[in-house]
Amino acid sequence: MADVRLEKWADLLVNYSLGVKPGERVMLRADKLAEPLIKEVYVKILEAGGNPFIFIDMPFQLEMFYKHANDEQLSYRPEPLELAMSKYECMIRILGYQNTHALANVDSAKVVKYSQTLQPLMQTYMSRAAKKELRWALTAFPTDACAQDADMSLDEYTEFVYGAVMPDQNDPIGYWKEVSARQDKIVNWLKGKKNVHLVGKGTDLRLSIEGRQFINCDCRVNIPDGEVFTGPVEDSMEGHVTFSYPTIYQGREVTGVQIDFVKGKAIKATAEKNEDFLNKTLDIDEGGRYVGEFAIGTNDGIKKFTRQILFDEKIGGSFHIALGTGYPESGSKAHSAIHWDMICDLRDGQIWVDDVLFYENGKFVI
Repeated sequence: MADVRLEKWADLLVNYSLGVKPGERVMLRADKLAEPLIKEVYVKILEAGGNPFIFIDMPFQLEMFYKHANDEQLSYRPEPLELAMSKYECMIRILGYQNTHALANVDSAKVVKYSQTLQPLMQTYMSRAAKKELRWALTAFPTDACAQDADMSLDEYTEFVYGAVMPDQNDPIGYWKEVSARQDKIVNWLKGKKNVHLVGKGTDLRLSIEGRQFINCDCRVNIPDGEVFTGPVEDSMEGHVTFSYPTIYQGREVTGVQIDFVKGKAIKATAEKNEDFLNKTLDIDEGGRYVGEFAIGTNDGIKKFTRQILFDEKIGGSFHIALGTGYPESGSKAHSAIHWDMICDLRDGQIWVDDVLFYENGKFVI
């Protein structure tokens, strides 16, 4: 029997997060294992009057692509994807991993080359989103692979996902509207501020937010959500950071990451595991070693690290930065073929803004 909560999840996605309107084109891109949620979302799009187009990713797809694609194929951008990125009004991405480590042993040079090929699509995507020409939403369906990564049974992980997506399952939309109102106060306080200083275990970072806009992440784009973020001034990051959790990119896990910044650039990046992959990825282009995003996680319902960035970057009491491209709506001018989020626990640290204590031990104190 289907879980009745799937319909509420789909309703949240289509009618709150995206607000699909009659006649709008909606690209529904999803992994095959997410079929139960795909079906409910498809129905909700139709009920809203939208025109859905389903694009299914198969479990074997990327692994086989990186193993067998030649240089010409690695340089090819699919026209249907270009069309959707440049013309469609809405996009929904539903993740549903069969094997989260499927790309662990593929040729990293191929991954880098294909990321460079897709960079123009990423820029189109972000530019249209910043101008509100494109509305997009991302969520993740619970699978055995993700449950294993989180050290949970599938039933436990499914309950974790529902608890993160819909903490109030009777009125999920009402809940996220309340979160939006609370985070608005934080965003409004930060308007006009200039300098940020973060202090924590193995971390002492300074950055400028002058002229930049903080964004209230209230379940309009990521589902679940719970963060406020901006794009720091590109040459302003100074100091060092020790990331508390493993960081995962293109299916490859990098642990014990430490980075030193000078004039905004990551001049030194070390790791206990997969350090070579870390540095090769950051060297993908001129923007790969600069920071495109600085964010504070606010979802207190997410307390456990699960190896799924959609959830982990929202952990209440954490902050994260993303190396590479930034979001234009925040004022960021950072451009790169990558956007790599890395998370730091700040439940025993502080954030100072213009020499005022703003955040301490995982809580806002303003």
